Amino acid sequence: MSDEMEIMLCEQAVRVPAHCTLYALRQQYKPDADVMVVNGYPINEDRALSPGDAVVLIRRGEMPGEAELEALMAARHTPGIHAVLKKAAVGIAGLGGLGSAVAVALARIGVGRLVLADFDVVEPSNLNRQQYFVDQIGMLKTEACAVNLRRINPYVRIETHCVRLTAENVPQIFGDVDVVVEAFDTAEVKAMIAESYGRAFPDRPIVLASGLAGHLPANTVITRRMGKAMVVVGDLNTAAAPGTGLMAPRVGVAAHHQANAVLRLLLGDDPEK
Repeated sequence: MSDEMEIMLCEQAVRVPAHCTLYALRQQYKPDADVMVVNGYPINEDRALSPGDAVVLIRRGEMPGEAELEALMAARHTPGIHAVLKKAAVGIAGLGGLGSAVAVALARIGVGRLVLADFDVVEPSNLNRQQYFVDQIGMLKTEACAVNLRRINPYVRIETHCVRLTAENVPQIFGDVDVVVEAFDTAEVKAMIAESYGRAFPDRPIVLASGLAGHLPANTVITRRMGKAMVVVGDLNTAAAPGTGLMAPRVGVAAHHQANAVLRLLLGDDPEK
């Protein structure tokens, strides 16, 4: 019988004595850890470990190193998928209810670089659906969004552009990304971004949204491929109007449809299927 066994410590395989306990493991690898998680459950007392146990040792308030955080994320996403996402770059045009939520989702899955563009500031009325906080009112959305994303994943590279997007600067700002997300409210700006980007980069995908206002059923928000490089999320009909506002649940559904479409495009999958 072997006098050692293999366990997973922070998603890395390590060999420890066959009769190793949780406290002994903590003492050897991270004596200052004040949170111990074994097989997905927090444990606050010593116990014998078994082969194959998955242990995570955490010190409250401590930021994990880049390698450790990546290992933990890769284990959830599978290493092959994480490697693809880490190399990817995504542009987000507009950081309101859609764009701020898309940015959060993409940071959480480990997209390596995000290019964010918006000229606006955080207003009190934004807080009903946008990924900002009360103490960020008055901040530039680019600045506030970058702050929030770095708290979620400090190792994502973030490039911000506090400018009003035009047909001339869209190709410049998003010239080296793999996918662009259009996340503005008005039809005119949506059309301008789609036309400008599509003309400059006809083979690169762009993910737009149209028809997501109100409190209609979430299942009416769907993802459609419209042409070779264009994907559109929404019901294509329900716009914001008196009595039909933009609300967090349905806007969030649409934003995560957009983020999922980006994910599938980066992985070479059809976002509609």
